[in-house]
Amino acid sequence: MNHALFSEFSSTDFAAWQAQAIKDLKGKDFEATLHWRTPEGFTVAPYYTAEHHTNSLPLPATAGWLNQPVVVYQNEQATNAQLMGALQKGADALILDFADASIDDISLSKLLNNTKLSDTPVVFKTNGQGALLLHHLQRFVPYQMKGGLADDPLANWMQTGFLAAEWPQQTADLLKNTANSPFFRTLCVQSHVFHNAGAHAVQELAFTLSSAATYLDQLTDLGLSLAEITPKIHFSVSVGSNYFMEIAKLRALRYLWATLCDQWQPADNRPPTPVFIQAQTSTFYNAAASPYTNLLRATTQAMSATLGGCDALTVLNYNEIAAQSDDFAARIARNISVLLKDESHFDKTTDPAAGSYFLENLTQQLIEATWKLFLEVEQKGGLLAAFEQGFVQQQIEETFDQKRQKAQAGTSILVGVNKYQTPDDVLVAAATPPKATNSAVDFALLPNRRIADWA
Repeated sequence: MNHALFSEFSSTDFAAWQAQAIKDLKGKDFEATLHWRTPEGFTVAPYYTAEHHTNSLPLPATAGWLNQPVVVYQNEQATNAQLMGALQKGADALILDFADASIDDISLSKLLNNTKLSDTPVVFKTNGQGALLLHHLQRFVPYQMKGGLADDPLANWMQTGFLAAEWPQQTADLLKNTANSPFFRTLCVQSHVFHNAGAHAVQELAFTLSSAATYLDQLTDLGLSLAEITPKIHFSVSVGSNYFMEIAKLRALRYLWATLCDQWQPADNRPPTPVFIQAQTSTFYNAAASPYTNLLRATTQAMSATLGGCDALTVLNYNEIAAQSDDFAARIARNISVLLKDESHFDKTTDPAAGSYFLENLTQQLIEATWKLFLEVEQKGGLLAAFEQGFVQQQIEETFDQKRQKAQAGTSILVGVNKYQTPDDVLVAAATPPKATNSAVDFALLPNRRIADWA
């Protein structure tokens, strides 16, 4: 580097830049013109310098991620062919969704033929049949497994109102029964339930962290140690379309999780807190009338997820709104992750957002606002009590209403949803989402929404 070249230029600071910007605005108000407010209530400046960068956050992360598509169960032979095809064409790991199928009716040895769970991580969505799945798996799998279970009892409760009285013991038993498979994570903490109801990033993080705290409370009360619990937890997080906010969201989650664990036991008295984050492209923002625009959303959301440091990436099909199997759409979804690795080299750097004055500042704001809301939930008795009181639902409903109004007014532009639809766009017949109703509970449940239905 030729340092003599830089000596020809005088140093400058933010105040000098701001003075020049005000001059160029020719009388326009600086803050009203160049600052903007995020849905989370943050004020974002147009320019950041080292003066705004107090300290780099210690965010442990590894470069690279698993390309982890979803395969929905049909039958043993057809689904096995899909699993093998995905692994041969770019997938590193899999999510196997059993949907409404009964585990007892499935031959797992046929279904998983040629899939060695010690080499290929498979996460199973069992719809509450996790214990039964493990019972059958352990009959013919003699080695340590990788992957885990994608069921989240608390998330299911917030959407259906159903929660087994013995759920803490059932969750503890799953952890204990797979103690010999340390990379088979049986406890999934999901953010989708909040994201798809309309939450903004702070609410999504705070309520997800509250879910994790509830699991820690219940499991430690049953005698499990933090060192036994944390390796078995994995987070499944929706990644939306606010590009920089979503990068900061995943970075903030790592820091917040470490902070939460330190509240139970200081880091100097326990091993480092592991955290595994599986990021999934959002369904909330997907267009029904212009499904090809979802390809662009999925790409930028995947970029946010990988730059934010996800450990696994699930890119959903661009036409997933129809809940149909489509080989072409599945191939494109897998290839987004492949292209980010092989052509864009996003997997070559650990925490690539580190040192960006704007992203470091945004991450810090997210951490502070999330922790404040998390403590507010704790003061109400924790997630279960706050949800039964309607606090969580009210917070999210207000945010969703603001998003709906902006989408309807066109002040929030959603390509293919409320702007830039083409005459050839065909409305995709959307799958019917589960209804958030249960007459047995006296509190509201969280709906599974898409902004396209209200825009």
